[in-house]
Amino acid sequence: MLKSMTGFARHSSQFEGGSLIWEIKTLNHRYLEQSIKLPEELHSLEIPVREKIATYIRRGKVECHCRYQPRAGKSLCYQINTDAAKQIMDLHQQAAELTQGSTRISAHELLAWPGVVDQIQADTNELHESAIEALQSALQELLANRIREGKNLKNAIQERCASLTGIITQLQERLPDIRVNLQNRLRERLDAIDIEVDEGRLEQELVIQLQKMDVDEELDRLQAHISEVNEVLEREDAIGRRLDFLMQELNREANTLGSKSIAIDTSNAAIDMKVLIEQMREQVQNIE
Repeated sequence: MLKSMTGFARHSSQFEGGSLIWEIKTLNHRYLEQSIKLPEELHSLEIPVREKIATYIRRGKVECHCRYQPRAGKSLCYQINTDAAKQIMDLHQQAAELTQGSTRISAHELLAWPGVVDQIQADTNELHESAIEALQSALQELLANRIREGKNLKNAIQERCASLTGIITQLQERLPDIRVNLQNRLRERLDAIDIEVDEGRLEQELVIQLQKMDVDEELDRLQAHISEVNEVLEREDAIGRRLDFLMQELNREANTLGSKSIAIDTSNAAIDMKVLIEQMREQVQNIE
């Protein structure tokens, strides 16, 4: 299935521990390049997130952001380390006896001592599972958008391939007349200077000129490349690089056609072809 490399998806989900929002944006790029930004609670998921993205996207620049909003009381909880608290109180009592003081440690002072209050992270299993599920939903939405855009790209390329085929067909029909006109122009120029011409030599020069302007091979290769483009567009795997190579080949043949041109028909045909090929090349840059 042909897919565009550009796309965007935003998916939000609610679960018992809070809410998650995934935003994924993709741009065209030669290889798969991932930029992942996760909240602190999900840092340990970076590798699974990258692996999950790679199952949906083969090529392109991916910007993936996740925002997590915990529900009140679900993110962190605290408890007193009673052993540490008793040790602090005992030490305070011993210090008071040594200094013969009578000051007692307050609850506020006790809680301020390092190690007395433990911060406990809530169970992250539910959060991680919910995050991966939400990511998969976002990736499925992104994939649908990329496929939808890919259909538009496919139609645009096929339309231009059909236009290229039409130009080639018209040019092939005109080639016999172009060759006859070349012979007539050469004879008219010779008649204008009023000299005696060796017919054998004239025929030889005509053959040389016709060989120089022979574009049958270029037109055949153009048709072969167009057929290959249409065939590649029906493949299920990533086809962007293959299509990019075919655009280079089409452009090379169109350039050769233009360089061999000795008639306005072939010159115009080469220009029209290059315009269509450039339009296709721009579309191909966005195909995975």
